[in-house]
Amino acid sequence: MIWNIPNILTVARLLAAPALGLAFVLIARPAADWVALGLFVGASLTDWFDGYLARRWNQTSRFGAMLDPIADKAMVIIALALVIGLSGLNPWLLVPGTVILFREVFVSGLREFLGADAGRLKVTRLAKWKTTAQMVAITLLLLSLGLQDTHYHIYRSLEPAAYEAALRSGPDDWNRTWQIVQASWLTGLAGATLFWIAAGLTAITGWDYFRKSLPFLSEDRT
Repeated sequence: MIWNIPNILTVARLLAAPALGLAFVLIARPAADWVALGLFVGASLTDWFDGYLARRWNQTSRFGAMLDPIADKAMVIIALALVIGLSGLNPWLLVPGTVILFREVFVSGLREFLGADAGRLKVTRLAKWKTTAQMVAITLLLLSLGLQDTHYHIYRSLEPAAYEAALRSGPDDWNRTWQIVQASWLTGLAGATLFWIAAGLTAITGWDYFRKSLPFLSEDRT
């Protein structure tokens, strides 16, 4: 095991994955939402930086190559579970989330079975776009959930008349309550839309990976 900066970033991303869920156990909402969002965004950035630095500084290692995809999948799966659970099992998120989770489990199992042959199946540009779409979609959805919970706490802290007045006057004076309501709706819509796009790319790349692996699954192969 080599402890260089790229590998440290990868380990940090792996540890951030369970920290997402623990944030909602140890911290009250809406603070937990913002902590989880910060962890996810920070981990997503390390996903790019660790590979870039490893190549630039010639610090690639077997440990990093092993841990990097594990950290990626742990982060995505836990973040997806949080988004789907906190959204109340919203079918508009549950359906694409199921597609993404199925693909991740299926491809991981396929790679494990293929062993060394899995390294011969190169990551395509479309697969990289898939990963980017997933990360941005989850970021937007976590942001929307944080805004929704912040809005809920504002709603509880105001008298009903004051709350209604704030919403009605929002477009005129751009008050904080109105801004949060609008931002929550817009980020939720953008996140859900991109989530469906990510699910489509996930299904396509999963099928492509399976198709390319078929020669290695032949019973006649020695």
